[in-house]
Amino acid sequence: MKIIAFAASTSKHSINKQLVEHTMTHFPDAEIRLLDLNDYDMPVFSVDREKEGYPEQAHRFLKDLAWGEFYIISMAEHNGNCTAAFKNVFDWSSRIDGKAFGNKPMFLMSTSPGGYGGKNSLQYGITRFPKHAAVIVETFSLPSFEQNFSKEKGILDEELRKEYHEKIVAVKASVQAS
Repeated sequence: MKIIAFAASTSKHSINKQLVEHTMTHFPDAEIRLLDLNDYDMPVFSVDREKEGYPEQAHRFLKDLAWGEFYIISMAEHNGNCTAAFKNVFDWSSRIDGKAFGNKPMFLMSTSPGGYGGKNSLQYGITRFPKHAAVIVETFSLPSFEQNFSKEKGILDEELRKEYHEKIVAVKASVQAS
């Protein structure tokens, strides 16, 4: 299985990237490409700029997405919404190809330092991504990242860890069935 994984963040210390990297360990037999949104830096989307043509980075992002058979994405949150960097990459890419996710399965997650766990940005993905041909198999939100996660041990809270593992099992079963 070929997996595209990324955090919807440009932070060098992204907690969403840490969650994605932890999730990747649950797919030891997969070929995984971990994308970095910093590699897709482009001008802020506008219809005026769109008339001038699409940035090469937007085409490259779509090509990278197309390589995968399954997606692991964790949505970072800024001010109660997805990050401007992700929104920009997605705005450009989805204008080139409205079905950017290619009807492929996705495990969509979020985390944040606060108790809401990035659920606003997660909800953005839940609502928006299926309109762009994402097949969201499962979602997971990890609240209070610093208290509930360790790079060495993973998810620390017993109930959250159990929920997360149940979702990993469901994702694997769904992906294998397709």
